[in-house]
Amino acid sequence: MTLKFINFVADFRTEARPAALFGCQSVVYSIHTMEMIKITFPDKSVKEFESGITPLAVAESISPRLAKDVLAASVNDQEWDLSRPITEDAEIKLFKWDDPEGKHAFWHSSAHLLAEALQDLYPGVKFGIGPAVENGFYYDIDPGENAITAADFPKIEKRMLELAQEKQEIKRADISKADALKLFGDRGETYKCELISELEDGHITTYTQGSFTDLCRGPHIPNTAPIKAVKITSLAGAYWRGDEKRNQLVRVYGITFPKKSMLDEYLALLEEAKKRDHRKLGKEMELFAFSQNVGAGLPLWLPKGAALRDRLEQFLRKIQRKYGYKQVITPHIGNKNLYVTSGHYAKYGKDSFQPIHTPEEGEEYLLKPMNCPHHCEIFRALPRSYRDLPLRLAEFGTVYRYEQSGELHGLTRVRGFTQDDAHIYCAPDQIKDEFLKVMDIIFYIFKALKFDNFEAQISLRDPAHKEKYIGSDENWHLAENAIIEACEERGLKARKELGEAAFYGPKLDFMVKDAIGRRWQLGTIQVDYNLPERFELEYTGSDNKKHRPVMIHRAPFGSLERFVAVLLEHTAGHFPLWLAPVQCAVLPVSDKYLDYARKVADELDQAEIRAEVDDRNETLGRKIRDNQLKKIPYILVVGEKEAENGEVSVRKVGEGDKGSMKIANFAELLTAEVKAMTE
Repeated sequence: MTLKFINFVADFRTEARPAALFGCQSVVYSIHTMEMIKITFPDKSVKEFESGITPLAVAESISPRLAKDVLAASVNDQEWDLSRPITEDAEIKLFKWDDPEGKHAFWHSSAHLLAEALQDLYPGVKFGIGPAVENGFYYDIDPGENAITAADFPKIEKRMLELAQEKQEIKRADISKADALKLFGDRGETYKCELISELEDGHITTYTQGSFTDLCRGPHIPNTAPIKAVKITSLAGAYWRGDEKRNQLVRVYGITFPKKSMLDEYLALLEEAKKRDHRKLGKEMELFAFSQNVGAGLPLWLPKGAALRDRLEQFLRKIQRKYGYKQVITPHIGNKNLYVTSGHYAKYGKDSFQPIHTPEEGEEYLLKPMNCPHHCEIFRALPRSYRDLPLRLAEFGTVYRYEQSGELHGLTRVRGFTQDDAHIYCAPDQIKDEFLKVMDIIFYIFKALKFDNFEAQISLRDPAHKEKYIGSDENWHLAENAIIEACEERGLKARKELGEAAFYGPKLDFMVKDAIGRRWQLGTIQVDYNLPERFELEYTGSDNKKHRPVMIHRAPFGSLERFVAVLLEHTAGHFPLWLAPVQCAVLPVSDKYLDYARKVADELDQAEIRAEVDDRNETLGRKIRDNQLKKIPYILVVGEKEAENGEVSVRKVGEGDKGSMKIANFAELLTAEVKAMTE
């Protein structure tokens, strides 16, 4: 008897067919049942696929175009390679270039491509880490005997493009800890071996493309083909693992794109960014300065910069008064025990300035790294009742944190900065209402300063690493839900990010896009059940029992230093009229009319208008150009006619000649313009 073995795919509902249908009386079936899995898409639609399907194949099943454009995926909210099989029911998201996740995978893969090129060009180079960053990627390398300079950039770019054009497959592999140590040890990769030694066996992966293998958890794009344009942007020094006592490595920055035109647009953006660099504008506009004699990362606010800061503070103070905030002042230092109690010392002590020792044996103080512990002590200073709540304490408090010298950058990364800090102490049932009020303050500020393009992020605790945080699961649950509910009530779309919470509580962060499309993290609101417990804060409730308040931290600006830097670059120095350090420059056509120019400035000062006289012995044309470069909104020219008639000839930057008018009329015009902006 001839036996036929028939292989077919059947689902569990398929009934066996009679043997006669297959043309024989007796048939032995060899039935292979392929396991099916359910894939759920973001729109909640569900499709069945064979187990082992890859995200790329899923994309292909939807459309060939999508398969061509997709760069990365997530499976059950876990980052996933497009070529990695899916073997169980899963929720899937597919990411293209326009998605942050797509760019991240593209640039992470490009970092590996950079390393492969460096390996080819500079034998003996050793590798540290090479992550994707917000705009591009970098790789930290130990060049050994090699010297890498900016003159090498074209050579590196050329080699990267050559390798990309080979369309090298990027292959993921699981590897044991012992094998990983041998693989990288044999190559003399001491930095990689150090990282491997700290990893858990069974959770180590490598990625290989061409002749280059890297320790990495991924994800990556399937191959190098999509990388069409490359630019190495800069070099910097970076201590291994951020430790100034370790080797200093060379950090090579770069960026890549799937189209050459995108790179051209990016380079044009970089040129515009150079013009807007707050460090350059701050110097030109005489706003702030730095001195090595004072210390790195410690800005000196010049008179015009101080005037700008003062206007920002007054603006926020005015808003806060409407919302019932009370201003407080706290010292610049605090006893070490204060920060031990708060938990800041355990988390940040090693990154802080060293303790200040007093003549008293064993007594230690710290420069204030945070304002919140001091405000907790203000709450404790008096008995509190439910009638006192919510208690809103505000302070423009200067704090100090030791940033590594290589991380310092103008006003955006400093060692001493002033937070527009406030802490709201409230009953649990008041949280959402207070949170909504803070959101309203932030929205008002963004509108007044024309930060029209912003997004929100709910920063949550990483449930897989609870050891990084303080407080009970219950308190974290309550705090996180309060933020989520407040956003839903305001109709604010906010993405959730695990692991981005502060160590003591979740927060809502606001990211603004400036005039040239760059993202900056500004305002933040945090819900905190933990510090009130640590400081044993209490209030007497309506039931005459003691209760624990909840604490809301908020800083609409974040810090005045960073906010001014962002505002400078957003406006290119053309501040709104109400905020401009100097609102008008008075230009006499000759020294003959200098006294009249000073009289004009004095009258404007009486009307609370910030004016300065340009008394230099220069031509009128030169004075006009120079004051335009200083971003002064109004230029007032005075000569014989103006002096005789008590007038000023008005020019508005960007709009041109506005004609002549009485000094008082100009003051009224400017005051009305300011009022319209701020009310």
